[in-house]
Amino acid sequence: MEIEVASTAASGENCLDLEKGVALSENTVLSGIENAAYLVWEDVTVMLPKFGNGPTKRLLNGITGYAEPGRIMAIMGPSGSGKSTLLDSLAGRLSTNLVMNGNILLNGKKRRLDHGVFFYADSGFPCPTRRNPADHFLRCINSDFDDVTAALIGSQRINDIKESSGSLVYLPTAAECRVRLIQKYKCSKHRLRAKARVLELANIKDVVIKESGGSQATWLKQLCTLIKRSLKNMSRDFGYYWLRIIVYIILSICVGTVFYDVGTGHNAILARGACAGFISGFMTFMSIGGFPSFIEEMKIFSKERKSGHYGVGVFILSNFISSFPFLVVMSLCSAAITYNLVKFHPGFFHFLYAAIDLLSSIAVVESCMMLVACFVPNFTLGLVIGAGLLGTMMASAGFFRLIPDLPTVFWKYPVSYVNYMSWGLQGAYKNDLIGLEFEGIIPGDQTMKLKGEVIISSVLGFSVKHSKWWDLGVVIAILISYRLLFYIVLKLKERALPVLHTFYTKKTLQHLSKRPSFRKTPPPFPSKRHYNVHSLSSQEGLNSPLH
Repeated sequence: MEIEVASTAASGENCLDLEKGVALSENTVLSGIENAAYLVWEDVTVMLPKFGNGPTKRLLNGITGYAEPGRIMAIMGPSGSGKSTLLDSLAGRLSTNLVMNGNILLNGKKRRLDHGVFFYADSGFPCPTRRNPADHFLRCINSDFDDVTAALIGSQRINDIKESSGSLVYLPTAAECRVRLIQKYKCSKHRLRAKARVLELANIKDVVIKESGGSQATWLKQLCTLIKRSLKNMSRDFGYYWLRIIVYIILSICVGTVFYDVGTGHNAILARGACAGFISGFMTFMSIGGFPSFIEEMKIFSKERKSGHYGVGVFILSNFISSFPFLVVMSLCSAAITYNLVKFHPGFFHFLYAAIDLLSSIAVVESCMMLVACFVPNFTLGLVIGAGLLGTMMASAGFFRLIPDLPTVFWKYPVSYVNYMSWGLQGAYKNDLIGLEFEGIIPGDQTMKLKGEVIISSVLGFSVKHSKWWDLGVVIAILISYRLLFYIVLKLKERALPVLHTFYTKKTLQHLSKRPSFRKTPPPFPSKRHYNVHSLSSQEGLNSPLH
């Protein structure tokens, strides 16, 4: 925004921004212009000197320009035209092998734009003369260099080099540097000037400035936004749910044709049990196919969680709500196809129970894979581990081995009781068999009819003391417990990972310090052939390479 000022300061009139229509007092404008920085560069030429017989290369050739306060300036040009070189020249961070001619004027004075260098020097971190200021600033605030510094200190084989305030090795840690820089900035005139400028712009544009404390959106707004975004991502990603829905429909048709009109004969008892076991076992097992897409979603969540955009609970709830419509379509299509082709127990509520039971089982499998994703970020290894866990559940569900015949230790107690597949299979058996009568071993013998309750308790080995709705409730409770466990694991990871990284770094440095090549003891060789090696990093900031 450009501000026009009256030619004389004595007039008490107000100046007017013609574009925005905002009246500003003349004193405010004059004080803003007085504290502003005018930058002018004249005939700036940057050359790369020739080495040997090579020609001298001109990176910039007589560039002239200016930048005024309150204006947005854009430096445009094709690739290789010298835009970055011009910015480096203005900031005073050209490489030492480049030669610059020309004048750079700041408020009419010949001066480099090295406020950062002066600020760091006032804070106790002066930039060495032979180092790029940008590299020095990065070294002061980036904690990744602390490990490098510790390794360099451990690798010193000489003890006669004194500490240098500008040396890479003898700088404080990045955390200490950041604390001192923040304290220095809070007490500096730069902060007051920046805050005054922000408030001035806010008053001009009628904007209220609020202190930022993470996301300003309400919990409900965050939830709605995440649900909308997740629904869009799931609908666009063909492999997330659409492909699985197609596979479920095709597989349901195959199951329905294999067990078509199974009837109520004596052989239909095992056929109905096998069909229910296949639906409760393998068709829910296929839900691990969405694991790769969920891994990508977890990566996005990790980045946004570090920025404080939303919490863990909002993410878990939005993920379940956004995936719920796809799970409903998947379970309803599968249940409708298999129920009508196989001719299970007739009745709408029986069909509804079968659909809800399948829906809950698929949701439990997805929740289980979420827990796996917390510990295994690699989707290939996660698929292997998830398949192993679900295979263990399938083996102890009561289909391949009856519940009463399972080993008491571990497999029956507690695995079969915390296994969602066991409760889902019980509910499926009760939903289909209770209320039906099957023929005995001798066909046509009415006295040998077998009731569904007897088949469930004696043949299939499940208890009929509680209803099928109790079994469905246990499956839903396992689903909720998996989601809560997922929430707890994510919360613990946020607090435990920094501690583990620090512990691992300390152990690594201790291990490196014990190596002979990293010890500080001088070699026991008096010969001059075995002299102490002075590393370049230890000589940085000194007046002489060896003194």
